[in-house]
Amino acid sequence: MNKLTIVIPAKNEAESLPNVLKNLVDLNTKIIVSLPPNDEKTIDSIKKFNIKIHKQTYEGYGNSLVEAINICDTEYFCIFNADGSFEKNDLKKMYDLIFNYEFIYTSRYLKNGSSDDDTIITYVGNRIFSFLGQFLFSLEINDILYTYLMGKTKSFNNLNIKSSDFRFCVELPIKMQLAGMKYTSIPSYEKRRIAGKKKVNAFKDGLLILSEILKLFFRYKLLRQKII
Repeated sequence: MNKLTIVIPAKNEAESLPNVLKNLVDLNTKIIVSLPPNDEKTIDSIKKFNIKIHKQTYEGYGNSLVEAINICDTEYFCIFNADGSFEKNDLKKMYDLIFNYEFIYTSRYLKNGSSDDDTIITYVGNRIFSFLGQFLFSLEINDILYTYLMGKTKSFNNLNIKSSDFRFCVELPIKMQLAGMKYTSIPSYEKRRIAGKKKVNAFKDGLLILSEILKLFFRYKLLRQKII
């Protein structure tokens, strides 16, 4: 998998990230950990690993990912959580498919997928946002907020993702769909996180995500009206 860079957004993950990296170093991939410059505890915990540490220029989950993917020098990238919840074996499954697609998503809600870390609040919210993506944009994704995905770096850069926060989770697949890019999903098992707490604020971030979906929808409708 020498054409792949694993991108790990990290913030206050000193307890879990070293274990995650230990589990990944045997793979023939590059690894970029992207995190706030003042997160010295996490930075100190991973200095012994042969990886690239990217210190964010701007704050936020979305910025962490956009900045890191923008400096990828491999053909493909994959987003991988720092909390130990993602299944390593899915990397090979996605890599075997990515040559025929521009993006490969994973889903906890497909047959043979599951989660030990989902809560009733995150489950219901995700299902609602996934439905909106399907209804408003014809997205064939049923786990829209689950960002365990692999993509072609060039395709990602062409989408010009702007979200600095968790709106990234919906802006990427919606813009990908609007651009007519080819994608698919595979089932995945989400493990219980090693340590730390969820960074998502269910109510606040849920409203931001909803606003992003509606913004993209109305912008898309206006564009279509101009074309027609």
